[in-house]
Amino acid sequence: MEVSLTSSARCSAFSPAPTRRPTAYLLARPAFLSLRSSSSSSSCPLRPLTASVGILPQRRRGRRVTVMSMEAGIGVMGTKLGMMTYFEPDGTVVPVTVVGFREGNIVSQVKTAATDGYDAVQVGYRRVRDRKLTKPELGHLEKAGAIPMRHLQEFRLQSVDGFEPGQRLIVEDIFKEGDLVDVSGNSIGKGFQGGIKRHNFRRGLMTHGSKSHRALGSIGAGTTPGRVYKGKKMPGRLGGTKTKIRKLKVVKIDSELRVVMIKGAVPGKPGNLLRITPAKIVGKNIPKN
Repeated sequence: MEVSLTSSARCSAFSPAPTRRPTAYLLARPAFLSLRSSSSSSSCPLRPLTASVGILPQRRRGRRVTVMSMEAGIGVMGTKLGMMTYFEPDGTVVPVTVVGFREGNIVSQVKTAATDGYDAVQVGYRRVRDRKLTKPELGHLEKAGAIPMRHLQEFRLQSVDGFEPGQRLIVEDIFKEGDLVDVSGNSIGKGFQGGIKRHNFRRGLMTHGSKSHRALGSIGAGTTPGRVYKGKKMPGRLGGTKTKIRKLKVVKIDSELRVVMIKGAVPGKPGNLLRITPAKIVGKNIPKN
């Protein structure tokens, strides 16, 4: 049964509705939508409902907090050239990825905690023509005395002592044969794929009586919860995202050819941009906290 408020019982803090509303509707309405002023609600019988409604706190305005992963050491950028077979002196066959280095890997900016809030070294890679960059980008590189470069990436370090703008990073001085490195880059995009290829689901029977071969199957109950849970593994776009392969071994460094051979596969196709950093080992080259 619907019970409506009479005109004498209706509080002046609420705007008169064009049609009569049930009590449950009035109580369920947010108070800040129907409240006119706090002074007029002193004699309102529904004041206990509005007393608990406050102004939402404003967003704190302060210095932006930069959240980045700490690197174990300075790294470099390279270009994936492809894969090949490498034979060790004892005859062991090792599949390796050949990474080449174009002109670049020059320090373009050194950030400190005093000026930027954190310690990091910005490195540029791959020389391009001047007209390929905008004037702000050219001015940023000219300030450091560096050549025009396409890619700029930061390496957050515990200390930036010994780095200065315009300094060239030598791969042979950073990595040695046998070192472990972390390689990151954009993986190969494979487009829209099904659940079997994207999430390694099993298929159904391929016999004549089976009605489910490669279909996804049930994605949730109908009544409870009556929806699909967030994060449900379903068909969708596969690949084309930033991927990191950790703890790969440096097999060979060729100074004449300016290439580095890394054991195993790395993300992307030949020609893809790679980021190579010393492997992070907690407690050894990065702190536990």
